[in-house]
Amino acid sequence: MSKFKKLLAIGASLCLMAGVFAGCGSDQKAATTSSSSSSSQQALKGGGSNIIYIITPSHSNPFFKTEADAAAAKAKSLGYEVKSVSHDDDATKQSELFDNAISDKAAAIICDNAGADATVAAVQKARDAGIPTFLIDREINGSGIAISQIVANNYQGAKGIAEKFVEQMGEKGEYAELLGKESDTNAGVRSGAFHEVIDQYPDMKMVAQQTANWEQTEANQKTETILQSNPNIKGIICGNDTMAMGAIAAIKNAGLAGKIAVIGVDGSDEAAAAIKDGSMTGTALQQAALIAEMAIEQADKYLKEGTTGLDEKQLVDCVIITKDNVDKLKTFVYKE
Repeated sequence: MSKFKKLLAIGASLCLMAGVFAGCGSDQKAATTSSSSSSSQQALKGGGSNIIYIITPSHSNPFFKTEADAAAAKAKSLGYEVKSVSHDDDATKQSELFDNAISDKAAAIICDNAGADATVAAVQKARDAGIPTFLIDREINGSGIAISQIVANNYQGAKGIAEKFVEQMGEKGEYAELLGKESDTNAGVRSGAFHEVIDQYPDMKMVAQQTANWEQTEANQKTETILQSNPNIKGIICGNDTMAMGAIAAIKNAGLAGKIAVIGVDGSDEAAAAIKDGSMTGTALQQAALIAEMAIEQADKYLKEGTTGLDEKQLVDCVIITKDNVDKLKTFVYKE
């Protein structure tokens, strides 16, 4: 638990940054931090080919498939050849894929990375080869190496959906938390934002906090144990929708369907269906397709002009999804 408290401290710092630079607003425009501008160093020319590598976690997760597909479609529409591959959250495999991109003389790399620390060396290696990297969804612990780092405003999104959770709970009662991977900065940011809201209510009591590593099966097992040990529980906050789905399945198996408030973060179709049938309170949509398309557009501009015209670190606000607007959500895209 002490290890995760360190992450929460990191999350709190990032939350403050997000609040200052993004204003924690509700619009869906990208906000930028004051990180180094992409034009502050000599422009990278690319490896010489017309290939854009798209490197993400496994496409078996619909979120990562959506961002990979959106990036590929946008790149092809701009005339690029695409190689879309997965590192499966394995930093060693990711390093090998960066090596492949360098060998193929890729024009640019789009990457949803396999670790904030472990990815720094891979991005630097590509940079040394003249190939610019554009990071999506997850930041790395370094600046001035990637050209862009475009991520969802996890602080704003988690805080917004936590407010809906408190409302659903009636501002009181016992609840549990399922945490994401402790190595992922997003896990700490989301948890910190959840608690920034919930901890203001003295009648709400967290009775369990378990790491489920973003996984549905693990979340299901952890929730089963939590429910058995805490028969009065009224809610579960989840770091992502995948874990929320595991929690909901355990709740149904315990005969408690519709009696326990559940929130997540992502905006998946599965979450949308759960919100519609009343088994989930809501989710914070990370605009995966939009972020991926932004990365491709910035890569194209950078390769042609030597700059994106934007700061390296960029935040894209989440959309809070509840029963009131869930019909506007499909495949991580929200349409008014």
